[in-house]
Amino acid sequence: MRLLLGYDIGTSSVKASLVDAETGKTVASAQYPDAEAPITSKQAGWAEQEPEMWWDELKQATKRVAEKAGSADTLSQVAAIGISYQMHGLVCVDKDGKPLRPSIIWCDGRAVPYGNAAFEAIGGDKCLSHLLNSPGNFTAAKLAWVKENEPELFAKIDKIMLPGDYIALRLSGGDKKTTVSGLSEGMFWDFKNNCVSKDVMQHFGFPESIISEIVPTFSVQSRVCEAIAKELGLPAGTPISYRGGDQPNNALSLNVMKPGEIAATGGTSGVVYGVLGDVNYDPKSRVNTFAHVNHGENGQTRLGVLLCINGTGILNAWMRRTVAPEGISYGAMNDLAESVPVGAEGLSVIPFGNGAERVLQNQNPGASVHGINFNIHTKAHMLRAAQEGIAFSFAYGMEIMTAMGMDIKTIKAGHANLFLSPLFRRTLAAVTGASIELYETDGSVGAAYGAGIGAGIYKDSDDAFKTLKHIATEAPVAETAEYKAAYERWKKALNA
Repeated sequence: MRLLLGYDIGTSSVKASLVDAETGKTVASAQYPDAEAPITSKQAGWAEQEPEMWWDELKQATKRVAEKAGSADTLSQVAAIGISYQMHGLVCVDKDGKPLRPSIIWCDGRAVPYGNAAFEAIGGDKCLSHLLNSPGNFTAAKLAWVKENEPELFAKIDKIMLPGDYIALRLSGGDKKTTVSGLSEGMFWDFKNNCVSKDVMQHFGFPESIISEIVPTFSVQSRVCEAIAKELGLPAGTPISYRGGDQPNNALSLNVMKPGEIAATGGTSGVVYGVLGDVNYDPKSRVNTFAHVNHGENGQTRLGVLLCINGTGILNAWMRRTVAPEGISYGAMNDLAESVPVGAEGLSVIPFGNGAERVLQNQNPGASVHGINFNIHTKAHMLRAAQEGIAFSFAYGMEIMTAMGMDIKTIKAGHANLFLSPLFRRTLAAVTGASIELYETDGSVGAAYGAGIGAGIYKDSDDAFKTLKHIATEAPVAETAEYKAAYERWKKALNA
C-alpha cells in the first residue's frame, strides 16, 4: 500500500491525513492541539505565532495520525507529502534556516499603511494590472514593516518564507523554496512580466536575494532528510511534492481547477474561490486574485479569484445564541427557519457585522434588519432572513466575479458548516442559477492528493480525485423568482 500524507497548517491547529493512493480512502486523520493554538497580540491589531509552534504541532499530529492508523510502522508506507498552510504569513529566516522573529500572520493589521503607500507610489492602475491587487496588508507590506521597525533584524534575513515554505524547510532539513502561487499571495509576483515584481522590490527596498528558490507547485520540491525521517517515522527521501495556501488548496480538495469552477466555504466567514482563465482583476479591488495551484501548467493561465465575506457563519451563530429558542440545535434552527415563506414576508437581514468588508470596498456598514413588522415577524422570520441574507451576500460577491469573466454554473463545497443547511443551499442556488455540489473532503486530504499529483502517482487532478465522494447536488429550485425578488429587495436595503 502506498500512502499520501497531507498536512494542513492552520491558525488554530495542524491537521494530518493519510490517504491510500490507490483507493482514495482516508486511512486516518488527526489534529493537534485539541484547543485552539495561541495567537500573540502585543498591540491592538497585531497577530503573531511562533513557527516553531507549528513544527511542534506537526510532530504531535503526525504521531496521532500514525496511532489512529493502527501502527507507527504505517508511516513507513508514505510515498509523498503535501502541505496546505494559512496564507499571507511572513516567516523571516537566517542563513541557517532559523526564524528570526515570530511570524506576522494573515490577520495582523499593522502593515496596512505600508501597502496603501505602495499602492499610491507605484500607481493604482499598475498595481492592479501587474499584481492584480492592491499591496494592502499582504506579506510584502508586512516585510516593509519589519524593515522600518526592526532594521537590525531585517539585515539578518537570508530568505522570507510563507508558513508552508517553512514547514517544507523543516521537513527537508534546510531547503529554502517557494512557489509562484505563494509569491502571488504575498504581492511579490508580476503577472504581466511573469517574474518577481521589480516595482514592489524597488519601492520597499528589498534585495531580490531575499526571495527563495521558485519551484513548481506540483513537483518533487524537496525530500525529507534522514534526521527528520527518523524523528517522525517516515522513509528518508520521501518527496515533498506539493504546497498551497489554504484557500487554493480548498479548491484543489474539491477538484476546482478549470475556468468557471467555484469552491465555497461557509464557516465563521464565508469564502468563494473561483478559477479564471485570463489575467484580469476587479478595478475596485473588491476581490483578491492570486495564481492558482495549477497556474502556468502547459502554459495556461489559471488564477484564483478570492471573495471573502466576514459576516456569514458568525451571524448564524449569533442568531442561535441570541434570537433562537435557548438550547436549540442548528438542525432544529434550520427547520424553524423553513417554517416561514421564501423572503421571510418582507424581512431582510444585512449580515455585514464582523468588521470592514472588502467586497464593499472596505466599508463597515454593520449588520442591520430591514422591513420588520411587529405584527407579522417572529423568531422564525429572523432566522430565515438571516440565512437568506448570508446567501445573498455570497451572490452579491459572485456578481463581481461574473463581471470579471467567470461563467458560474456549479459551486462545489464540503458538506460542513453553512452548507449543511438546505435553506442556505437552496437560496444560494436560486439566486445564482448555479447547482451546488457537496463533497466529503478537507484541506489535509486535499494536500495529500496534491502530493500524489506532484510525485507523479496521479497523472492529473482528474485522475487524483476520481474517488472524491459526492454527497448531494442542490439544483436551482422552481420558485426561483421568489428568491430573486427577495434578493433585489435585499440589495436595495444594502444600497440604502
